[in-house]
Amino acid sequence: MATPRDTPASRRVRANGDGTVYQRKDGRWEAAGYVLAPGNTRRRVRVYGTTRKEALAKLTEKIATSNRGLPIPSAQGSVTAYLTYWLENVAVHHLRENTHTRYTAVARLYLIPGLGRKKLARLTAKDVRTWLNRLRTTCQCCARSLDTARDQRLCCAAGRCCSKRLSPLTLTYVHSVLKSALEHAVCEEEIPRNVARNVRTGTPRPRRFEPLTAEEAREFLAAASGHRLQPLFELALHTGLRKGELLGLRWEDLDLAGGTASIRRTLQRTNSGGLTALPTKTKSSERRIALPTPCLRSLEQHRDRQLKERKAAGTGWKDNGYVFTRPDGAPIEGATLTRHFNTLLHRARLRRIRFHDLRHSAATLLLEQGVELVVIKELLGHAHIGVTATVYAHVRLRLQRDAIDLLSSALRTPAATASQPDDGDDSPLCAAPVR
Repeated sequence: MATPRDTPASRRVRANGDGTVYQRKDGRWEAAGYVLAPGNTRRRVRVYGTTRKEALAKLTEKIATSNRGLPIPSAQGSVTAYLTYWLENVAVHHLRENTHTRYTAVARLYLIPGLGRKKLARLTAKDVRTWLNRLRTTCQCCARSLDTARDQRLCCAAGRCCSKRLSPLTLTYVHSVLKSALEHAVCEEEIPRNVARNVRTGTPRPRRFEPLTAEEAREFLAAASGHRLQPLFELALHTGLRKGELLGLRWEDLDLAGGTASIRRTLQRTNSGGLTALPTKTKSSERRIALPTPCLRSLEQHRDRQLKERKAAGTGWKDNGYVFTRPDGAPIEGATLTRHFNTLLHRARLRRIRFHDLRHSAATLLLEQGVELVVIKELLGHAHIGVTATVYAHVRLRLQRDAIDLLSSALRTPAATASQPDDGDDSPLCAAPVR
């Protein structure tokens, strides 16, 4: 009688649950077995190999993964199909409209052209890393055929590449969109793990900004004196409010008697609703701040001016309750505010900066005055104090250098101290206890 050792390898009986392995007519080996599937069910899978050992190893790996409680991927579609599903059915309900628009643009310009044809279940960290490296070194004029649409060819169509590559910040943003999409695929048990998280893009350098110095800030406020939106510019420079938060302020949010303002919304333009009042950027951005005395006086004068404009407009007044409006009461566009801001910079003969740099200027000047970082964090509405510390790290470093210089002066040698002229009016030095 033949023993199991005498039985050919291809005909040995495998234990229950180990699956089956056999050779196909085309010469390849096929292994099949039941593994864990999404929804706590089991599904039969098939793997192939050029040898029996290779097919068996693949099946054993899938069974071992299943025994650890990880379901096998059920996503048989492409990355393009899943990105389309995620943007249209998931992200649209969890993201703000402008953020969803940016995510859609990232998927259309970078994710789908680079990874769209790959199967979602077969996407690997190596695929993501290769795609990011190619995206980092590819000229976008060439990749997106931007030069062919120009009247005057400047790049590839003219025979010379302008090397317009993505910035590190943009590359990190593109990578984060992919991670968000794959993270939801993991939550829906479409794939076992988020392979994009295993790829590091490096920490990009923060965007450099040039805040106004104290002297420049005074010159800017002098140029804004008498301007119709003078209270808005004063608020921006004294409190560091964002542009949308300033434009979204309503009179009901201000307590001029108590000297406070409640930040509850932001005014932004969206593709579907036009100029719309939206919730603040984060939950921490919804806050109440103290208003300085100069701003309170300017706001009271601005309220009286707005009442006169309302009487002059009559029935044509568009009552929205906003603090800063156009002469007819309609809300102000962000682009319109930027134009007024640039005009004031030119009038004051100051360098060109962004409106958002007024926010950075307020925080920088507060830090230089010795205000605690946690107070600035609450004023700016940052979600975490680490954000404040990271953005204004260069300011803190300068303050540390000043503090070290003060300490160095205190620790100078007695000879250096004695070399200074003594007018005889100071009392002699004496030892003091150190606490």
